[in-house]
Amino acid sequence: MEEELKCPVCGSLFKDPILLPCSHNVCLACARNITVQTPEGETPVQSRASGSSDYDYLDMDKMSLYSETDSGYGSYTPCQLKSPNGVRVFPPANHHRHCSLTCPLCHRSVSLDERGLRGFPRNRLLEAIVTRYQQNRRSSASSSSSSSSSSSTAVKCQLCDRNPVDATVMCEQCDVYYCHACQQRCHPSRGPLTKHRLVPPPNRAAGGGAASGGGSGGPLPPATARKPATCVDHEAENFSMYCYSCKVPVCMKCLEEGKHAKHDVKTLPMMWKQHKCQISQALNGVSDKAKDAKEFLVQLKNMLQQIQENRVEFEACLVAQCDSLIEALTRQKAKLLTKVAKEKDCKLKVVRDQITHCTMKLRQTTGMMEFCLEVLKENDPSGFLQISDALIKRVISSQDQWVKGALEPKAGPEFDLTLNTDSLLQTILQLDFCQGKVESGPSVPVAPLLQLEKCCTRNNSATLAWRVTAPPVSLIEGYILELDDGNGGQYREVYVGKETVCTVDGLHFNSSYNARVKAYNAIGVGPYSKTVVLKTSDVAWFSFDPSTAHRDIVLTNENQTVTCSSYDDRVVLGTAAFSKGIHYWEVHIDRYDNHPDPAFGVARINTMKDMMLGKDDKAWAMYVDNNRSWFMHNNSHTNRAEGGIAKGSTVGVLLDLTKRTLTFYINKEQHGPTSFENLDGVFVPAVSLNRNVEATLLTGLELPKNTKQ
Repeated sequence: MEEELKCPVCGSLFKDPILLPCSHNVCLACARNITVQTPEGETPVQSRASGSSDYDYLDMDKMSLYSETDSGYGSYTPCQLKSPNGVRVFPPANHHRHCSLTCPLCHRSVSLDERGLRGFPRNRLLEAIVTRYQQNRRSSASSSSSSSSSSSTAVKCQLCDRNPVDATVMCEQCDVYYCHACQQRCHPSRGPLTKHRLVPPPNRAAGGGAASGGGSGGPLPPATARKPATCVDHEAENFSMYCYSCKVPVCMKCLEEGKHAKHDVKTLPMMWKQHKCQISQALNGVSDKAKDAKEFLVQLKNMLQQIQENRVEFEACLVAQCDSLIEALTRQKAKLLTKVAKEKDCKLKVVRDQITHCTMKLRQTTGMMEFCLEVLKENDPSGFLQISDALIKRVISSQDQWVKGALEPKAGPEFDLTLNTDSLLQTILQLDFCQGKVESGPSVPVAPLLQLEKCCTRNNSATLAWRVTAPPVSLIEGYILELDDGNGGQYREVYVGKETVCTVDGLHFNSSYNARVKAYNAIGVGPYSKTVVLKTSDVAWFSFDPSTAHRDIVLTNENQTVTCSSYDDRVVLGTAAFSKGIHYWEVHIDRYDNHPDPAFGVARINTMKDMMLGKDDKAWAMYVDNNRSWFMHNNSHTNRAEGGIAKGSTVGVLLDLTKRTLTFYINKEQHGPTSFENLDGVFVPAVSLNRNVEATLLTGLELPKNTKQ
């Protein structure tokens, strides 16, 4: 957890931390050091380099905004310094009117108002946790020192071989006590160690009036002794409410002044409890992932030994095979053993790299968890809410890091190398390892690999492509492609053949299909590939179907516009078929002479095409003239409704197969009651008209806003 409590600028434990708008923290003194002057208020280099040491921090704090998207907001000169943590530090200047502060972690720039650094809230919660952490570390050091040496209270050097002498310094980063000689020998102040901070040991700090981190050597005050948080604008008022819009605690006077009149304001205890619950719930998930990561690390470390053992076993088998063909294999033996060693080194490198990466992520997650638990112990609602949003995002983001693939080994302990000793002697010089375990003799094909980058869906069709994962050991005669029913049901064969690309039509709209493929030959059928999920379109895009239309039907505009060459009604169907979901389409009346009765609705694929739609029992329709309409099914007319169509009107059809109903609309308004109920089966869009009507099909539309539920 100590990494959570260190300032990113100075590398030491936080002292007087302030909370930046990006939710990161820095010490107050460090914030003054990393403040930079923007170009608008920039002073000459000489004045910055020769600034006096007794400059006024209040002048320094008076800053104004300079956009972080501009080319630069500070001038880096040779007089710039660096903190032990590698962050650039600017020397003080006498006059600063336009300044900004850049977060050392996320590099976001922020300006200061007339209050300067005092405008940033103090992170009192973090300050309390740092204080408690220092107290615990000092008490642990005191008890350890008293148990090891009851006659002396001085801290001893931890690197002296014999008769350790009193320590003179302690490195905060290494957490090691050094005497003067050991410090000069083991921890010189040069190279990368110059960034480390050396402080007096606790006993000397107590005697000299200084302690690590710059605090007093005496006992620190308890964290619970802090005063209640007060409003920045009204210092006499305690925080009692929380503005959800501004993400800040406010007092009653702020509300009375109307600063948050139109904002969502809630009580401070309620928001405190709510955010605590969110962090607790998120920590539960991270805790489970951390537990899995620990088990995974044990598995990886055990795998190192297994790889070593399997290498020895594999080399023994290899040497035995080579000895049986010693005369011809002498020149090849060294090459083969070298390849085994390379394979071993590759596996060890992969596993070690994965261990390092996983250990780092686990350490970060564990430190964040400990910090969050300390935060949850605090009884400061306003301080908690200052950092709770950022903590919640960090915890959720940490949980997302532990995806399923992150806890799977990237290399196995087995050596997938096979040496075939059945080859003829004249081919021995060409012997080489084969990837994978090769079975002797013919066998069934291996599982194909579905190529996700080539698999796609369009409307209610799906295209799948696959390939063989490795050079086939056995002949492949063909492939079998299977899809389920879109509801997680049983699989069915949709293709059998030699091609490696297949398009399947006639699927349900707004459905998810599972697909898999396998190969076969004369020996048998191989295993299935991994299953892929294909999602068909939510909205149906279709046209009129010329192959099923009556011969008097005339289609134009890429089969979207229909008319008829006969004075009798003729039927045309759409290319889409629906068996589930909610679907809506419209027909625009392009030409109409106020006399015909065109009909619109749905039908079975085998409905009669030479009569008005709805006269047989395989169609459900609404036929309409310029004044009124009727619903018709099996030549039964029902529910006459006033109001008709004219040139430019639109007729909408809403097929809701979740409720099994059919509803009609004219010019976006529902026309009459629900037309038909208890519909079941497969339906296709349908229209009937004669030569006095011309209409255009409109698809891919959203449901009408005034749809009646």
